[in-house]
Amino acid sequence: MDRVLPRPLISEDELQHRISELAAEIDRDYRDQEPLLCIGILKGSVFFMVDLLKRVTVPVKIDFLQTSSYRSGTTPGEIRIRKDVDIAIRGKHVLIIEDIVDTGHTLSTVLGLFRFRGAKSVKLCALLDKHKAREVAVNVDYSGFKIDNVFVVGYGLDLDERYRELPYIGVYEPDGDEPSEPSEPSE
Repeated sequence: MDRVLPRPLISEDELQHRISELAAEIDRDYRDQEPLLCIGILKGSVFFMVDLLKRVTVPVKIDFLQTSSYRSGTTPGEIRIRKDVDIAIRGKHVLIIEDIVDTGHTLSTVLGLFRFRGAKSVKLCALLDKHKAREVAVNVDYSGFKIDNVFVVGYGLDLDERYRELPYIGVYEPDGDEPSEPSEPSE
């Protein structure tokens, strides 16, 4: 079976240019702070997080969090932590790094959890903001690209663990050989 490549939405060059701009914004906002704790949401954020933090010049510590959402039908369900952070949050400036903000349910929960754990500040950096899909208000402090309510893959985003390795963001348009229902993204 030949794999149909997704229709390009954001090129590799556009991604890298915008990531450089986001790094400059983060540097500006955190230049006088103690080390910034950057927490990537697994698995989709890894490509973005690596490229972003290679460009950030302020001191950082990194950690990861992995969540899953158990849903019944189309109703948002309970958010569960599959892998918690290893570094203590209390008293730290935290930057959550995410690939895409969709409905907002997962990130609303994560933001609340880190505030509850006593973070000095909690901000969100997302490569993609699918604002029209939002069901829960979530403030994206550093937004790479606003996109329409389409299913995207590439640059860490996947469909059943496929397409993550693409160097660009593409719109997934199923054909007869691919699954007709994309799996739910992590957020």
